[in-house]
Amino acid sequence: MQYNPGWNGSSVNLLHVRAAGPGDSLHYVWSSIGAPAVLLVATQSPSSALRVNWTQLLSASPAGAIWIDPPDSVVYSTAVVFTKLFEFSEAKPLGKLFYPTYDLSEFSWDSLNHTLNHTALTAELRGVPATDPGFSNGSLAFRVTAYESGGRDGRLPSLLHTADSSQLEFLLAGVAPRGNSSRFVLEVATVEEAGAVRRLQSERSIDDEYTPTIFEVLSLVAEPQNGSSTLGFLQWKATAYGSPSPRREDGIQCRAQGLQAANWSLPMSSIVQAYFGDSLGSTCTISALNVSFGGEEGEVYREKRYLSWSVLLGFGEPPRDTFSPLVISITAVALGTPLAMLLLGSCLVLLAQRRRYSEYEPIN
Repeated sequence: MQYNPGWNGSSVNLLHVRAAGPGDSLHYVWSSIGAPAVLLVATQSPSSALRVNWTQLLSASPAGAIWIDPPDSVVYSTAVVFTKLFEFSEAKPLGKLFYPTYDLSEFSWDSLNHTLNHTALTAELRGVPATDPGFSNGSLAFRVTAYESGGRDGRLPSLLHTADSSQLEFLLAGVAPRGNSSRFVLEVATVEEAGAVRRLQSERSIDDEYTPTIFEVLSLVAEPQNGSSTLGFLQWKATAYGSPSPRREDGIQCRAQGLQAANWSLPMSSIVQAYFGDSLGSTCTISALNVSFGGEEGEVYREKRYLSWSVLLGFGEPPRDTFSPLVISITAVALGTPLAMLLLGSCLVLLAQRRRYSEYEPIN
Protein backbone atom coordinates (compact mmCIF):
# COMPACT_ATOMS: atom_id res chain seq x y z
CA MET A 1 0.00 0.00 0.00
CA GLN A 2 1.43 3.38 -1.05
CA TYR A 3 0.08 6.79 -0.09
CA ASN A 4 0.62 9.52 -2.71
CA PRO A 5 3.55 7.71 -4.42
CA GLY A 6 6.03 10.27 -5.73
CA TRP A 7 4.36 13.19 -3.91
CA ASN A 8 5.38 14.57 -0.52
CA GLY A 9 2.24 16.55 0.31
CA SER A 10 -0.94 15.40 2.07
CA SER A 11 -3.36 17.98 0.69
CA VAL A 12 -4.71 15.38 -1.77
CA ASN A 13 -5.39 11.67 -1.39
CA LEU A 14 -4.22 8.87 -3.67
CA LEU A 15 -3.81 5.34 -2.30
CA HIS A 16 -2.20 2.65 -4.46
CA VAL A 17 -2.81 -0.96 -3.46
CA ARG A 18 -0.83 -3.53 -5.47
CA ALA A 19 -1.20 -7.32 -5.35
CA ALA A 20 1.61 -9.26 -7.03
CA GLY A 21 1.27 -12.84 -8.27
CA PRO A 22 3.81 -15.19 -9.89
CA GLY A 23 2.82 -14.11 -13.40
CA ASP A 24 0.60 -11.04 -13.01
CA SER A 25 -0.30 -8.14 -10.74
CA LEU A 26 -3.42 -6.21 -9.78
CA HIS A 27 -3.64 -2.49 -9.06
CA TYR A 28 -6.26 -0.62 -7.04
CA VAL A 29 -5.94 3.18 -7.08
CA TRP A 30 -8.24 4.97 -4.63
CA SER A 31 -8.53 8.73 -4.64
CA SER A 32 -10.63 11.67 -3.48
CA ILE A 33 -9.25 14.04 -6.14
CA GLY A 34 -12.54 15.18 -7.63
CA ALA A 35 -15.29 12.66 -6.95
CA PRO A 36 -14.09 9.71 -4.82
CA ALA A 37 -13.21 6.80 -7.08
CA VAL A 38 -11.21 3.63 -7.52
CA LEU A 39 -9.29 2.61 -10.61
CA LEU A 40 -8.81 -1.16 -11.09
CA VAL A 41 -6.12 -2.46 -13.47
CA ALA A 42 -5.06 -6.06 -14.11
CA THR A 43 -1.73 -6.75 -15.83
CA GLN A 44 0.19 -9.77 -17.13
CA SER A 45 3.44 -8.64 -15.52
CA PRO A 46 4.32 -9.41 -11.87
CA SER A 47 6.51 -6.28 -11.82
CA SER A 48 4.12 -3.75 -13.40
CA ALA A 49 4.16 -0.38 -11.67
CA LEU A 50 1.91 2.67 -11.29
CA ARG A 51 3.24 5.95 -12.69
CA VAL A 52 1.84 9.37 -11.76
CA ASN A 53 2.65 12.76 -13.23
CA TRP A 54 1.53 14.87 -10.29
CA THR A 55 1.88 18.23 -11.98
CA GLN A 56 -0.41 17.12 -14.78
CA LEU A 57 -2.79 15.25 -12.44
CA LEU A 58 -3.47 18.37 -10.38
CA SER A 59 -3.85 20.57 -13.44
CA ALA A 60 -7.03 21.46 -15.33
CA SER A 61 -6.19 18.84 -18.00
CA PRO A 62 -5.20 15.62 -16.20
CA ALA A 63 -5.54 13.27 -19.22
CA GLY A 64 -2.52 10.97 -19.42
CA ALA A 65 -1.25 11.75 -15.91
CA ILE A 66 -1.70 8.16 -14.67
CA TRP A 67 -0.49 5.03 -16.47
CA ILE A 68 0.82 1.52 -15.84
CA ASP A 69 4.36 0.64 -16.81
CA PRO A 70 4.83 -1.32 -19.06
CA PRO A 71 1.64 -0.20 -20.85
CA ASP A 72 1.38 -3.35 -22.98
CA SER A 73 1.06 -5.51 -19.84
CA VAL A 74 -2.46 -4.20 -19.10
CA VAL A 75 -5.16 -6.78 -19.88
CA TYR A 76 -8.17 -5.13 -18.23
CA SER A 77 -8.96 -1.78 -16.63
CA THR A 78 -12.11 -0.25 -15.19
CA ALA A 79 -13.16 2.42 -12.71
CA VAL A 80 -15.90 2.98 -10.16
CA VAL A 81 -16.87 6.53 -9.20
CA PHE A 82 -19.09 7.61 -6.31
CA THR A 83 -20.61 10.78 -7.67
CA LYS A 84 -23.59 11.99 -5.64
CA LEU A 85 -25.64 11.43 -2.50
CA PHE A 86 -29.35 12.14 -2.75
CA GLU A 87 -31.71 12.67 0.17
CA PHE A 88 -35.49 12.54 -0.07
CA SER A 89 -38.54 11.91 2.07
CA GLU A 90 -41.95 10.47 1.32
CA ALA A 91 -44.06 13.65 1.50
CA LYS A 92 -47.66 12.45 1.45
CA PRO A 93 -49.77 13.05 -0.57
CA LEU A 94 -47.30 14.86 -2.83
CA GLY A 95 -44.94 11.89 -3.25
CA LYS A 96 -41.16 12.10 -2.94
CA LEU A 97 -39.64 15.37 -1.77
CA PHE A 98 -35.98 15.70 -2.83
CA TYR A 99 -33.58 17.95 -0.96
CA PRO A 100 -30.53 19.64 -2.56
CA THR A 101 -28.08 17.02 -3.79
CA TYR A 102 -24.72 16.40 -2.14
CA ASP A 103 -22.12 16.46 -4.94
CA LEU A 104 -19.21 14.37 -3.66
CA SER A 105 -16.75 16.04 -6.05
CA GLU A 106 -17.24 19.25 -4.03
CA PHE A 107 -16.47 17.71 -0.63
CA SER A 108 -13.47 18.57 1.49
CA TRP A 109 -11.59 15.37 2.41
CA ASP A 110 -9.32 14.67 5.37
CA SER A 111 -5.85 13.29 4.82
CA LEU A 112 -6.08 9.56 4.24
CA ASN A 113 -2.59 9.14 5.69
CA HIS A 114 -4.00 9.61 9.22
CA THR A 115 -6.08 6.44 8.91
CA LEU A 116 -3.72 4.29 6.83
CA ASN A 117 -2.96 0.98 8.55
CA HIS A 118 -0.31 -1.07 6.74
CA THR A 119 -0.78 -4.04 9.08
CA ALA A 120 -4.55 -4.37 8.75
CA LEU A 121 -4.43 -3.11 5.12
CA THR A 122 -7.14 -0.52 5.78
CA ALA A 123 -7.60 3.19 5.12
CA GLU A 124 -10.47 5.66 5.29
CA LEU A 125 -11.51 8.62 3.16
CA ARG A 126 -13.58 10.99 5.29
CA GLY A 127 -15.14 14.20 4.04
CA VAL A 128 -17.75 16.91 4.52
CA PRO A 129 -19.27 19.53 2.22
CA ALA A 130 -17.76 22.92 2.99
CA THR A 131 -21.04 24.82 2.74
CA ASP A 132 -23.67 22.53 4.31
CA PRO A 133 -24.39 22.85 8.05
CA GLY A 134 -26.10 19.44 8.12
CA PHE A 135 -22.68 17.80 8.20
CA SER A 136 -21.34 19.97 11.03
CA ASN A 137 -21.41 17.12 13.53
CA GLY A 138 -21.14 14.26 11.07
CA SER A 139 -19.23 12.96 8.09
CA LEU A 140 -19.35 10.78 5.01
CA ALA A 141 -16.59 8.22 4.61
CA PHE A 142 -15.34 5.38 2.42
CA ARG A 143 -13.40 2.72 4.34
CA VAL A 144 -11.10 0.55 2.20
CA THR A 145 -9.88 -2.94 3.13
CA ALA A 146 -7.43 -5.02 1.08
CA TYR A 147 -6.87 -8.75 1.57
CA GLU A 148 -3.84 -11.02 1.38
CA SER A 149 -5.86 -14.23 1.23
CA GLY A 150 -9.38 -15.57 0.94
CA GLY A 151 -11.80 -15.56 3.83
CA ARG A 152 -14.89 -13.92 5.24
CA ASP A 153 -15.26 -10.53 6.90
CA GLY A 154 -15.94 -10.87 10.61
CA ARG A 155 -18.68 -8.23 10.77
CA LEU A 156 -22.09 -8.25 9.17
CA PRO A 157 -22.84 -8.65 6.31
CA SER A 158 -19.85 -11.04 6.42
CA LEU A 159 -18.95 -10.82 2.74
CA LEU A 160 -16.89 -13.66 1.32
CA HIS A 161 -13.68 -12.38 -0.27
CA THR A 162 -10.63 -13.59 -2.18
CA ALA A 163 -7.08 -12.25 -2.39
CA ASP A 164 -8.05 -10.66 -5.73
CA SER A 165 -10.71 -8.43 -4.14
CA SER A 166 -11.04 -5.44 -1.82
CA GLN A 167 -13.91 -4.32 0.36
CA LEU A 168 -15.37 -0.83 0.52
CA GLU A 169 -17.65 0.42 3.29
CA PHE A 170 -19.78 3.50 2.66
CA LEU A 171 -20.33 5.23 6.02
CA LEU A 172 -22.69 8.04 6.96
CA ALA A 173 -22.29 9.02 10.60
CA GLY A 174 -23.89 11.83 12.60
CA VAL A 175 -25.30 13.63 9.56
CA ALA A 176 -28.54 15.44 10.41
CA PRO A 177 -31.40 14.33 8.12
CA ARG A 178 -33.30 17.19 6.51
CA GLY A 179 -36.68 15.48 6.85
CA ASN A 180 -38.62 13.44 9.39
CA SER A 181 -38.42 10.31 7.23
CA SER A 182 -35.34 10.90 5.11
CA ARG A 183 -33.92 8.21 2.89
CA PHE A 184 -30.53 8.33 1.19
CA VAL A 185 -29.49 7.25 -2.31
CA LEU A 186 -25.86 6.81 -3.40
CA GLU A 187 -25.10 7.22 -7.10
CA VAL A 188 -22.41 4.83 -8.36
CA ALA A 189 -20.92 5.18 -11.86
CA THR A 190 -18.76 2.62 -13.67
CA VAL A 191 -16.38 3.15 -16.58
CA GLU A 192 -15.64 0.36 -19.07
CA GLU A 193 -13.34 0.43 -22.07
CA ALA A 194 -14.58 -0.60 -25.51
CA GLY A 195 -15.56 -4.26 -25.69
CA ALA A 196 -16.85 -4.62 -22.13
CA VAL A 197 -20.30 -3.97 -20.65
CA ARG A 198 -21.77 -3.95 -17.16
CA ARG A 199 -24.74 -6.08 -16.10
CA LEU A 200 -26.67 -6.16 -12.81
CA GLN A 201 -27.62 -9.61 -11.59
CA SER A 202 -29.40 -10.90 -8.49
CA GLU A 203 -29.01 -14.28 -6.83
CA ARG A 204 -31.26 -15.66 -4.09
CA SER A 205 -30.46 -18.45 -1.68
CA ILE A 206 -32.28 -20.22 1.14
CA ASP A 207 -29.09 -20.03 3.22
CA ASP A 208 -28.78 -16.95 5.46
CA GLU A 209 -26.25 -18.49 7.83
CA TYR A 210 -23.73 -15.64 7.62
CA THR A 211 -26.16 -12.74 7.13
CA PRO A 212 -29.39 -13.55 9.01
CA THR A 213 -32.70 -12.73 7.25
CA ILE A 214 -30.89 -11.67 4.03
CA PHE A 215 -31.39 -14.04 1.12
CA GLU A 216 -30.32 -11.87 -1.83
CA VAL A 217 -26.87 -11.07 -3.23
CA LEU A 218 -26.46 -8.49 -6.00
CA SER A 219 -23.53 -8.29 -8.39
CA LEU A 220 -22.63 -5.63 -10.92
CA VAL A 221 -20.42 -7.65 -13.27
CA ALA A 222 -18.33 -6.57 -16.25
CA GLU A 223 -18.39 -8.93 -19.21
CA PRO A 224 -16.87 -8.86 -22.72
CA GLN A 225 -19.44 -8.24 -25.42
CA ASN A 226 -18.27 -11.29 -27.39
CA GLY A 227 -17.69 -13.72 -24.53
CA SER A 228 -19.16 -15.21 -21.39
CA SER A 229 -16.27 -14.76 -18.94
CA THR A 230 -16.47 -12.17 -16.16
CA LEU A 231 -13.80 -9.47 -16.10
CA GLY A 232 -14.62 -7.75 -12.81
CA PHE A 233 -17.40 -7.17 -10.32
CA LEU A 234 -19.01 -5.22 -7.51
CA GLN A 235 -20.89 -7.46 -5.10
CA TRP A 236 -23.06 -6.69 -2.08
CA LYS A 237 -25.86 -8.14 -0.01
CA ALA A 238 -29.26 -6.48 -0.01
CA THR A 239 -28.82 -4.82 3.35
CA ALA A 240 -27.13 -1.92 5.13
CA TYR A 241 -26.73 -1.43 8.87
CA GLY A 242 -27.44 1.31 11.38
CA SER A 243 -24.70 0.61 13.92
CA PRO A 244 -20.87 0.58 14.04
CA SER A 245 -21.18 -2.93 15.56
CA PRO A 246 -23.98 -4.27 13.38
CA ARG A 247 -26.46 -6.88 14.54
CA ARG A 248 -29.42 -8.43 12.77
CA GLU A 249 -31.85 -5.94 14.31
CA ASP A 250 -29.77 -3.01 12.96
CA GLY A 251 -30.54 -3.93 9.36
CA ILE A 252 -31.57 -1.19 6.92
CA GLN A 253 -33.28 -2.00 3.66
CA CYS A 254 -31.01 -1.67 0.61
CA ARG A 255 -32.25 -1.58 -2.98
CA ALA A 256 -30.58 -1.21 -6.37
CA GLN A 257 -32.66 0.98 -8.65
CA GLY A 258 -31.52 -0.30 -12.04
CA LEU A 259 -28.45 0.18 -14.21
CA GLN A 260 -28.69 3.04 -16.70
CA ALA A 261 -26.44 4.48 -19.39
CA ALA A 262 -24.90 7.73 -18.09
CA ASN A 263 -23.79 10.88 -19.85
CA TRP A 264 -20.00 10.85 -20.03
CA SER A 265 -19.91 14.50 -18.95
CA LEU A 266 -21.29 13.73 -15.47
CA PRO A 267 -18.96 14.82 -12.64
CA MET A 268 -16.06 12.39 -12.79
CA SER A 269 -12.94 11.75 -10.79
CA SER A 270 -9.65 13.27 -11.85
CA ILE A 271 -7.91 9.89 -11.66
CA VAL A 272 -10.48 8.47 -14.12
CA GLN A 273 -9.83 11.31 -16.55
CA ALA A 274 -6.10 10.98 -15.92
CA TYR A 275 -6.04 7.28 -16.84
CA PHE A 276 -8.65 6.95 -19.61
CA GLY A 277 -7.96 10.34 -21.18
CA ASP A 278 -9.81 11.24 -24.37
CA SER A 279 -11.40 7.78 -24.64
CA LEU A 280 -13.59 8.68 -21.69
CA GLY A 281 -15.88 10.67 -23.95
CA SER A 282 -15.64 8.48 -27.03
CA THR A 283 -15.06 4.73 -26.72
CA CYS A 284 -15.66 4.17 -23.01
CA THR A 285 -19.05 3.06 -21.72
CA ILE A 286 -20.30 4.80 -18.57
CA SER A 287 -23.17 3.36 -16.57
CA ALA A 288 -24.79 4.60 -13.38
CA LEU A 289 -26.60 2.78 -10.60
CA ASN A 290 -28.54 4.22 -7.66
CA VAL A 291 -28.41 2.33 -4.37
CA SER A 292 -31.07 3.41 -1.86
CA PHE A 293 -31.05 2.87 1.90
CA GLY A 294 -33.93 2.86 4.34
CA GLY A 295 -37.44 1.51 4.66
CA GLU A 296 -40.60 3.35 3.83
CA GLU A 297 -40.31 5.60 6.88
CA GLY A 298 -36.52 5.82 7.32
CA GLU A 299 -36.80 5.24 11.06
CA VAL A 300 -33.51 3.40 11.62
CA TYR A 301 -31.25 6.21 10.42
CA ARG A 302 -33.28 8.95 12.10
CA GLU A 303 -32.91 7.20 15.46
CA LYS A 304 -29.25 6.17 15.28
CA ARG A 305 -27.72 8.66 12.81
CA TYR A 306 -25.52 5.92 11.37
CA LEU A 307 -25.47 4.05 8.08
CA SER A 308 -22.96 1.51 6.74
CA TRP A 309 -23.07 -0.34 3.42
CA SER A 310 -20.41 -2.87 2.39
CA VAL A 311 -19.50 -3.76 -1.18
CA LEU A 312 -16.80 -6.07 -2.55
CA LEU A 313 -14.78 -5.07 -5.63
CA GLY A 314 -12.51 -7.35 -7.59
CA PHE A 315 -11.36 -9.08 -10.75
CA GLY A 316 -12.80 -12.19 -12.36
CA GLU A 317 -15.83 -14.08 -11.07
CA PRO A 318 -17.45 -12.80 -7.86
CA PRO A 319 -17.20 -15.17 -4.87
CA ARG A 320 -20.19 -17.46 -4.38
CA ASP A 321 -21.36 -18.76 -1.03
CA THR A 322 -21.84 -22.50 -0.63
CA PHE A 323 -23.60 -24.40 2.11
CA SER A 324 -21.33 -24.92 5.09
CA PRO A 325 -20.84 -28.43 6.61
CA LEU A 326 -23.03 -27.33 9.56
CA VAL A 327 -25.95 -26.40 7.30
CA ILE A 328 -25.50 -29.58 5.24
CA SER A 329 -25.53 -31.68 8.44
CA ILE A 330 -28.64 -29.96 9.80
CA THR A 331 -30.42 -30.34 6.45
CA ALA A 332 -29.44 -34.00 6.23
CA VAL A 333 -30.77 -34.68 9.71
CA ALA A 334 -33.95 -32.66 9.12
CA LEU A 335 -34.75 -34.43 5.86
CA GLY A 336 -33.21 -37.82 6.62
CA THR A 337 -34.92 -38.45 9.97
CA PRO A 338 -38.54 -38.34 8.65
CA LEU A 339 -37.50 -40.45 5.65
CA ALA A 340 -35.82 -43.05 7.87
CA MET A 341 -38.89 -43.16 10.15
CA LEU A 342 -41.15 -43.60 7.13
CA LEU A 343 -39.08 -46.50 5.79
CA LEU A 344 -38.84 -48.12 9.22
CA GLY A 345 -42.59 -47.75 9.78
CA SER A 346 -43.37 -49.27 6.38
CA CYS A 347 -41.14 -52.25 7.12
CA LEU A 348 -42.80 -52.81 10.50
CA VAL A 349 -46.29 -52.67 8.98
CA LEU A 350 -45.37 -55.18 6.26
CA LEU A 351 -43.73 -57.46 8.80
CA ALA A 352 -46.76 -57.28 11.12
CA GLN A 353 -49.15 -58.09 8.27
CA ARG A 354 -47.07 -61.09 7.21
CA ARG A 355 -46.96 -62.51 10.71
CA ARG A 356 -50.72 -62.08 11.26
CA TYR A 357 -51.78 -63.95 8.14
CA SER A 358 -49.22 -66.70 8.61
CA GLU A 359 -51.08 -68.01 11.73
CA TYR A 360 -54.05 -69.34 9.66
CA GLU A 361 -54.34 -72.33 7.33
CA PRO A 362 -55.83 -71.70 3.90
CA ILE A 363 -59.49 -72.86 3.50
CA ASN A 364 -60.11 -75.55 0.89
